[in-house]
Amino acid sequence: MTVLSPPRLEKQSFTEPEEAWAHIARIYHRNCDFIRGHLDGLARGIVPPGRVRACYPQVEVRSTSYSKHESTLPYGYLHTPGLYRTTVTAPDLFRNYLQEQFTVLLHNHGGTIDIGESDTPIPLHFALNPHEHLDGAAIHALEVPLRDVFDAPDLANTDDEIANGTYVPPRGGPYPLSAFTAPRVDYSLFRLTHYTGTDAEHFQNFVIFTNYQFYIDEFCRVAKAWMAEKHPHYRRFVEPGNVATDNALTGGGVTGTPPPRSPQMPAYHLIADRGRGITMVNIGVGPANAKTITDHIAVLRPHAWIMLGHCAGLRNSQDLGDYVLAHAYVREDHVLDADLPLSVPIPALAEVQVALEQAVHEITQTEGVETKKIMRTGTVATFDNRNWELLDQTEITRRLSQSRAVALDMESATIAANGFRFRVPYGTLLCVSDKPLHGELKLPGMASDFYRTQVNRHLQIGLRAMEILRDEPAERLHSRKLRSFAETAFQ
Repeated sequence: MTVLSPPRLEKQSFTEPEEAWAHIARIYHRNCDFIRGHLDGLARGIVPPGRVRACYPQVEVRSTSYSKHESTLPYGYLHTPGLYRTTVTAPDLFRNYLQEQFTVLLHNHGGTIDIGESDTPIPLHFALNPHEHLDGAAIHALEVPLRDVFDAPDLANTDDEIANGTYVPPRGGPYPLSAFTAPRVDYSLFRLTHYTGTDAEHFQNFVIFTNYQFYIDEFCRVAKAWMAEKHPHYRRFVEPGNVATDNALTGGGVTGTPPPRSPQMPAYHLIADRGRGITMVNIGVGPANAKTITDHIAVLRPHAWIMLGHCAGLRNSQDLGDYVLAHAYVREDHVLDADLPLSVPIPALAEVQVALEQAVHEITQTEGVETKKIMRTGTVATFDNRNWELLDQTEITRRLSQSRAVALDMESATIAANGFRFRVPYGTLLCVSDKPLHGELKLPGMASDFYRTQVNRHLQIGLRAMEILRDEPAERLHSRKLRSFAETAFQ
């Protein structure tokens, strides 16, 4: 079959990160425009005389030495002499990220950043603008299957072998430069809009997950108040449907239309320059949602994510409203068993732990023993069965006791484990909402003043912790605990 492609561009070498990024953008936009042009023609009845194909841009760098480079950054290194390569997509979205990676690589290894075209086709679905309208009726009337003309997503290109550490490159390379290929990134960008109701461009580098609508309601209230009060750091607040409330500093006002129905896992974004704001996502209940959304947000390479939600307290000494700062996890969620063996420990990350504890001190205005009265540090057990209370309690209680667990939920271990898997710093701060092992359930109208106060403070603690992490230098926040001995150079 005849293949219709734009003229192939020669590979070029760059020593300036901005110029390297600009060439990636030229290749990407030209090739996407080529695919869209033929689709527009098809809608007008012009059937291409062959398969339409254009490919992703490709980045290559080469190392010729085992020499070590003095830097405290845990990324930006080529672990073995040889060729390193990755495909790239959405250059406008990843502009700051790509330029930072190129800068670090050039500093550590010298040489050049080589940009060209790959042999990996851009699927039709990913070449289109997310909000681009197609004349579907006209295309269907031609009775020409789109897959006969255009490339479709190929799941063979979207697996997580690199991130999982199971990919075995050929000796001497090419080695993977990034944990995610362009098709894998595009797949997640495509799904993010569907699941969260907001475009990927709005996601910030500091992400809070919750399993309770109260936190979202309070986040919206706080964010809109900050916009009205001319907050100096955040310039916009974005809700599902890409409804945006601008900071009064820039004139204020609201644009956009709310969606007719709530998305499955709605996302809300306090926007700051260079992505240094806060995103909050209501993931609902259960490890499946927790894995799904972190699988997709991971491709955006956030600087940290934390779980902020409710849990069951497992100790009689706990009160409703007490906090639990997780320092270990019992993984009974099972959704990641195929990707991350249960034998792999999920370590607590000091930078995130310290930020969460510092935020508790600041917001509750407690120190030392007083803090210990309202917060415990310990193991959190994450189950995949919401009705675990209905099972044989003798066996469950024994396992929970042996693990020294102090709290139980359905999301925290999943979020932490996926953070470990994808090299995203993670943490967990939960609030005890019931104590089923001790017959203490949260009933309507029975919440104490202490419980209500603690829940109200919980979101403030999460927001403050993210601000503390935002001010951490990259070499401290991106812990070396998350990097393997043969790691991709891109963060």
